[in-house]
Amino acid sequence: MTRLAIDIGGTFTDVVLEHEGRIQSHKLLTTPAAPEVAALEGSAWLVGECGLSLSDVQTVIHGTTLATNALIERRGAKTALVTTEGFRDVLEMAYEKRFEQYDTDLQLPEPLVPRELRFTLRERMTAEGQVLAAPDRAATLALAEQLKALKVEAVAIGFLHATVDPQHELQVREWLAEVLDPKVTICLSSEVSPEIREYERFSTTVANAYVRPLMAHYLRRFDTRLRALGFDGQFMLMLSGGGLTTLDQAAKTPIRLVESGPAGGVALGARVARELSEDRLLAFDMGGTTAKICFLEEAVPATTRRFEVARAWRDIKGSGLPVRVPTTELVEIGAGGGSIARRDALGRLAVGPKSASSVPGPACYNLGGTMPTITDSNVVLGKLRPEGFAGGKLTLKPELALEAVMREVATPLGMSSADWAAAGVLEIGEEAMANAARVHAIEQGKDVTRYALMASGGAGPLHAVRIAEKLGIWRVIIPTSAGVGSAVGFLSAPVAYEVARSLIMAMARLDLAHIAKLQAGMLEEATAVVRPALTAGEAITATWAAELRYAGQGHALRVALEAPLATAADLSALEARFVAQYLETYGTTLDGNPVEMVALSLICSGPSVQTEARDAAAEPHAAPVESLTEVFDPVSGTRVEAAVLQRSSLHSGAFHVGPALVTEAQTTTWVPGGWHLSLHALGHVILDRGVRQ
Repeated sequence: MTRLAIDIGGTFTDVVLEHEGRIQSHKLLTTPAAPEVAALEGSAWLVGECGLSLSDVQTVIHGTTLATNALIERRGAKTALVTTEGFRDVLEMAYEKRFEQYDTDLQLPEPLVPRELRFTLRERMTAEGQVLAAPDRAATLALAEQLKALKVEAVAIGFLHATVDPQHELQVREWLAEVLDPKVTICLSSEVSPEIREYERFSTTVANAYVRPLMAHYLRRFDTRLRALGFDGQFMLMLSGGGLTTLDQAAKTPIRLVESGPAGGVALGARVARELSEDRLLAFDMGGTTAKICFLEEAVPATTRRFEVARAWRDIKGSGLPVRVPTTELVEIGAGGGSIARRDALGRLAVGPKSASSVPGPACYNLGGTMPTITDSNVVLGKLRPEGFAGGKLTLKPELALEAVMREVATPLGMSSADWAAAGVLEIGEEAMANAARVHAIEQGKDVTRYALMASGGAGPLHAVRIAEKLGIWRVIIPTSAGVGSAVGFLSAPVAYEVARSLIMAMARLDLAHIAKLQAGMLEEATAVVRPALTAGEAITATWAAELRYAGQGHALRVALEAPLATAADLSALEARFVAQYLETYGTTLDGNPVEMVALSLICSGPSVQTEARDAAAEPHAAPVESLTEVFDPVSGTRVEAAVLQRSSLHSGAFHVGPALVTEAQTTTWVPGGWHLSLHALGHVILDRGVRQ
């Protein structure tokens, strides 16, 4: 099978072609005004370079940050919210608390829907699903006329307790559609996020409505242009949760694409962990704009159904827009190759989160950028060679990087040389990334020193070892095709879709007949999404889980189920597993407190992509050295001689001791002194420092 993977990032667009078991790639600058332009150009070039055409490609898999960027930059549709009378300000009241207790200057996130576009209808349903007040047709039609006059482009409908019975939302959508232009998108909370907690449910529904016109138009335009170039296969989208879905489903719920690009890097981490039998892996993906970090246990990434987009205040948790969608649990920070170095308000050196992106780009790109970035600093230090950057598509200009670092960093801060200024830029950027990993590890209750670090992305391998040193990690893995890692990860992801339903009730009072009906509906919904994306004969795997808590608690634990709940014995076994998991997590149990069911979730997935078996590693032998170069070493304060190794010239068993630069088409790996490099049979570069503890 011939497949094409496309990852559009803030700085670079990566295109990867899988044909006859071989992977070939192409990296080019993103075109921000029309992201598909660079993607289509790169796709056509790559398949042509391989002697193929787009008509030979059976599947195109795409991941994009367009939805995330639209939320961050507030470039979505003019959206209105229709909700239950008395709940107009839920979006503004949020959690009714300050995310930073003692910060008197904090800025709360602005709702996507301003108050003048938030409307209410007199309707009410109880938490048990009994109708107290049904919506009125005349009032709804009058509201529709208001929305029409205001020229809204999207409407989010979120009623109280619609997760129990969506009939009121369905009815109001039908009435609104009688008046509004068919181009106006209407989203229901009962379809987008059918789970409890009004603020998070409304926020998710509004975010979906806000980006759906933009995303639906973009995806269908992309698909149309692909087919005009001869493509006649399946166009699949990468979901935030790590699975693939169809174009139609992605256009319907684009909020599930908010972390689709980073999810590719995590999918690559899962595959590498399986190939190398790494029980604990920290996946680190650093591109041109951001860096992403995710922990994997037994090749399975941490996942969540709660995520926060567009943090508005110092990247602090609580300052963003909450969305309840399945996503890999990762940390994303504004530290990439294009992150700009500057002096802050106190005159100190700071790096990011603002990025030079692809336009105008770092100073060394010679495309109009004048501010120094992490990439410029690597050029100044000798870690990035001017020729061959991005597969030879750009020739870097060291003199422009040097000028920018001297003008904006070294001279204003009174530093003795550009080398020390550039080293300071890297140290601050690397510390920010390492600290994000430390904090995330603490929040997850993990000992980060027990993990191996896998680095991907165009900039990741340059900084991986220094970050590992800061974290006390003793092994670093640079996978094959690391520079286009997220796109390669797309090729490893299965078709998958997750659904969830709230079900709040004491375990002792659960109705098995109701649970059976609920599970059947969930299975039908998830299967309907997954089945069209599979070929005939491919089986669907259903993975069930439940969320439980002790009565009176606000948070629940996710407990895996071996099969759907069917008998009283199943319920008893589930409760026992919850108690055991609670004890393992918190070190205690609340004996005598009743246990409550909070939600059921289901993931339906197609077959996993099998990795190709390779021969065992060859005998260790010295890696061939292409040339020697000088790299500034902040430990000694001088430039040290480093070997230059071409990754394409390395064979299984190749061995070398740093300092060294390993160059390849899409990235460069920095191996400092004291670190040992070896090439795995599968082509992965393994960097070790002594024996792991």
